[in-house]
Amino acid sequence: MSVRRGRTTGLADKVQRAAGNRRRKTENPWAVLAIVLSATFMQLVDVSIVNVAIPSIQRELHASFAAVQLVVAAYLLGFAGTLITAARLGDIYGRKRLFLVGMIGFTASSALCGAAPTAAILVVGRLVQGIMAGLMFPQVLSVIQVTFPPSKRGRAFGIYGAIIGLATILGPLLGGVLIGLDIFGLDWRAIFYVNVPIGVVAATAAIGKLGESRSPDAPRLDILGALLATTGLGLLVYPLAEGRQQGWPPWAFVMLAASVPLLVIFALYEVRKTRRNDSPLIVMSLFSDRAFFAGALLSAVFFAGLAPFFFTISLYLQVGLGFSALHAGLTTFPFAIGSGGASALSDRIARQIGRGVLILATVIAAAGMASIAAVVHLAGTDLHSYYLTPVLIVTGVGIGLFIAPLNNIVLANVRGHAAGSASGVLSTMQRIGATVGITFAGVLFFLFLTMNSQGAANAEVPRLHERLTSAGLSTPAVDRAVDGFTACFDDRAAAEDPSVAPASCTRVMALVHREAPGSTSSQASLALSADALPSALGRDFSVSFQQSIGYEVAIYLAAFGLVFLLPKKAQGERDARSMEAG
Repeated sequence: MSVRRGRTTGLADKVQRAAGNRRRKTENPWAVLAIVLSATFMQLVDVSIVNVAIPSIQRELHASFAAVQLVVAAYLLGFAGTLITAARLGDIYGRKRLFLVGMIGFTASSALCGAAPTAAILVVGRLVQGIMAGLMFPQVLSVIQVTFPPSKRGRAFGIYGAIIGLATILGPLLGGVLIGLDIFGLDWRAIFYVNVPIGVVAATAAIGKLGESRSPDAPRLDILGALLATTGLGLLVYPLAEGRQQGWPPWAFVMLAASVPLLVIFALYEVRKTRRNDSPLIVMSLFSDRAFFAGALLSAVFFAGLAPFFFTISLYLQVGLGFSALHAGLTTFPFAIGSGGASALSDRIARQIGRGVLILATVIAAAGMASIAAVVHLAGTDLHSYYLTPVLIVTGVGIGLFIAPLNNIVLANVRGHAAGSASGVLSTMQRIGATVGITFAGVLFFLFLTMNSQGAANAEVPRLHERLTSAGLSTPAVDRAVDGFTACFDDRAAAEDPSVAPASCTRVMALVHREAPGSTSSQASLALSADALPSALGRDFSVSFQQSIGYEVAIYLAAFGLVFLLPKKAQGERDARSMEAG
């Protein structure tokens, strides 16, 4: 029986490869790549683009800060929770079909988000948007895997890596531009409406240009496995995305604890389904491949460093230094230049030195992060954007040299029948790594802000004391104002909602207005609101950002060590080179 199944599977693989060869003769694979990467770009941009719109959304929809944070978390929850199941659905029902369903649904839900009259509807729209993004995302890797022959796959993954780098960094920049332009008075709604024409064009092109492919070894959906995976991932991702904003309530820890046994049960169940060849959601035999197992782990670790960096540097530039969203986006844009250029060259380098390109990439990324911390330290609170340009380019080069070769190495041994399962696992590991990384780095960064707040406030005390005295306040009033300033700053640094001034800040401003002579009241107020508070905030964020960079360096050094678990050259790559030589 097992021999017959093996022969049948082998025949199915030959049919699949023959179908793939026919598709490659009649389709332009680069046109297919352009179509699927348009989806990748939109999905990843929408992970971060909402962050710059939070104040506008709060103001127009009269929403609480917690409600707007849920707008961000809902997308991550829908996205991460759908990936594994969506990959298998693509194997069963066709990757083109799932891509189109996801693209059309993403476009429609983007329109719903843009038209949302309340925060609750916006949250629902973002959840649906995340689910639709999750339907599309794993199909992209699968389509690349089955569309491109091994000799061209590395170049395709290079372009894929460049798009990931661009989308990750351009989200806040595009959001700032769209909100700043205020097209037709749409304000924040434009960040969602812009997806509609792009989605319509991409879906139309996909109907005509994208070939269908599916796995012959996935006759039906593993419904129980899908429920276990979706529930387990939801219990893991949601508290990670919302826990800090909610002050880490007990339910967050209960959900995190419940996710562990559920995901273990899911893994054991999938092992059993794989052994019985009973259409598992995840083909667990993939993990017997050293390149796939080590690469999936390495991918999660690497993305645990990539995503948090943009989170912390955005806070540092916009909240700490007072940059606008557009200014902050333009400041970090050199990273995208370095990442995009290196991604385009990564396949050529990887062909020469194999996994050595990943070693080189992690060393460059770690050195680049350390250099960013050094530049920030030297500049202090007087940072200009161009100070960061060289080190951001270098860091981007490290990231660009990593993403594309890793995908190629991890998927080198994966055959067409397992492409969807492999893509789903790899995409999920990247999203989980990014979510865990943002959570951990966020907790660390805000802890540093609290720890450093007293020192930052104390550094401003002598100058504030002098300015308040010159404004005509009595010595007792100056002392009370200075004490109120330090209390205000400590409360502000520890606040969950940075958009709301703590009561202590309101009290100290009232004290200054009351105690200062009428003609100098505004002078005393400016000494606090326009001088001492911004200067202390910049100092606090500068020091805390430098300290948080230590997390980034540690992550990339950990990735450096994990690279050595990978084979020097994947078997699939060696086979491709042998075919080319022959």
